[in-house]
Amino acid sequence: MPPRIGITSWRRELPTFLGERTRLYTLADEYVVRVATPGAVPLLVPHVAPSDVDGVLDAVDGLVIAGGGDVDPASYGEANVASKDTDAQADATELALARRAHERGVPTLAICRGMQIVNVAGGGTLSQDIVGEGTPHPPISDDPDAVLADRHPVVIDEGSRLAEVLGAGERIVNTIHHQAIDELAPGFHVTARAADGVIEAIEADDGWDLLAVQWHPEKLGEDDAPLFAWLAEVAGRRRGRE
Repeated sequence: MPPRIGITSWRRELPTFLGERTRLYTLADEYVVRVATPGAVPLLVPHVAPSDVDGVLDAVDGLVIAGGGDVDPASYGEANVASKDTDAQADATELALARRAHERGVPTLAICRGMQIVNVAGGGTLSQDIVGEGTPHPPISDDPDAVLADRHPVVIDEGSRLAEVLGAGERIVNTIHHQAIDELAPGFHVTARAADGVIEAIEADDGWDLLAVQWHPEKLGEDDAPLFAWLAEVAGRRRGRE
């Protein structure tokens, strides 16, 4: 049977036939397409109680911790000075998912907010606003097309798992975030950075099947499809052992 991959979703209030502020769980279509393309079955995960995350992980062979709003700084012991679109229930669910996925060895691809969640779950902190004129992370435009088109280079370390999947050296990625890792959590190491020093990818020291990237590979088409192929492969191997 094909591996089953859980993908976290984000709750938003959007206009529908039922009202102007209908609460919906949402996920960009690209996540589903990219997970399904190498033959995995995507399963969308809502915000559940932390006590229920083991039930979620029992039902899947791999996990994508997807993008979304900012992590509440209270989760890493700081005051809110620049964070927005926070959701305490989302944080509680995803922090618990990240911790238990690590403990249980569930293969995980963490994307943008997802990488930040993994870091906070492990005891790290975040920089609440990294943007600056003339840097690889300029102020985020009000024009969605401009945001999606913005790119910057990162350098992937030789010898990393990420290099095995995407290749070592310089790679061009998208720039759809205004926060990043500040203090790296114990038990993890950096595998890619941007020219301004921003951490762009991390992996676990203990062999956990984790690839965590700050950019959005689901929006880069075939260029970053190997990340999702990797997840399907390792999740499939795990399914075969159970």
